Amino acid sequence: MKHLISIADLNKSEILGLMDEADRFAEALDGREMKKLPTLRGRTIFTMFYENSTRTRSSFETAGKWMSADVINISASSSSVKKGESLRDTALTLKAVGADAIIMRHPSSGAARQVAGWLDDTAIINAGDGSNQHPTQALLDATTMRNRIGDISGKKVIIVGDILHSRVARSNAQLLTTLGAEVVFVAPPTLIPLGIEHWGAYPDSVRVSYCFDSEIADADVVMMLRVQAERMNGGFFPSHREYATRYGLSQARAERMKDDAIIMHPGPMLRGMEINYDVADLPNTVVLNQVTAGVHVRMAVLFTLLVGDER
Repeated sequence: MKHLISIADLNKSEILGLMDEADRFAEALDGREMKKLPTLRGRTIFTMFYENSTRTRSSFETAGKWMSADVINISASSSSVKKGESLRDTALTLKAVGADAIIMRHPSSGAARQVAGWLDDTAIINAGDGSNQHPTQALLDATTMRNRIGDISGKKVIIVGDILHSRVARSNAQLLTTLGAEVVFVAPPTLIPLGIEHWGAYPDSVRVSYCFDSEIADADVVMMLRVQAERMNGGFFPSHREYATRYGLSQARAERMKDDAIIMHPGPMLRGMEINYDVADLPNTVVLNQVTAGVHVRMAVLFTLLVGDER
């Protein structure tokens, strides 16, 4: 692997390899007072974010620092991007400075792949490009699932909410169906994109439902998505209240879930909108487990890209 741009670029063996590597990092760090490994000493990693982030950016930074890499954060709002510098020139500048890897988030779909084409000998990691891909989020979600409910194959995962604007939904559909899960998208018709039936790794491996209540009782995983108002132009549903009533994870819906089913959310959560205030804190809600797994998965990705062939 030179870059990590899309889940579609990975086969089943590569996906499981990254998940297994993440578990090994979790075991290596477990119980350590000093969370520091010498794995990437001497490597320089840049994060280049053109959109806001809390979980992804902080966990990538933590992952790099826990492996002793030098991690430098570049924000579009405080860089020469504000002066009109192009994406290409910014990327080439970071390469010239000495970047071994660039972790980038950009509002335009395809931006990460474009940069990978310009900087073939610098590892590019896609931390989210528009509504296209978010591969490390899908990897950490799958790792969290496996750690909580076991083998993903044959499990039913329902992904509920703003599918239209969600890079998380697309990446998860590709990864989870590759591992043999049944993926069901639940959303109002206005938030279902054209061509969604082709998002799975195999024909007919995903399906769409417009009724949350008809899908929740036998689900092994309920993954809620935020309504991305910042990407919306126009009205996609009558009101927030109606959306929450029909597509929010209420206390009553949570009580209908299987005893061993889990609730997930990539964050940030809008409590009272897609998820009830109290449901967000239930014992089977694994949102913070996802955050923790995110550090280990991103350690695994950085290690694989920067050291993998040298082992």
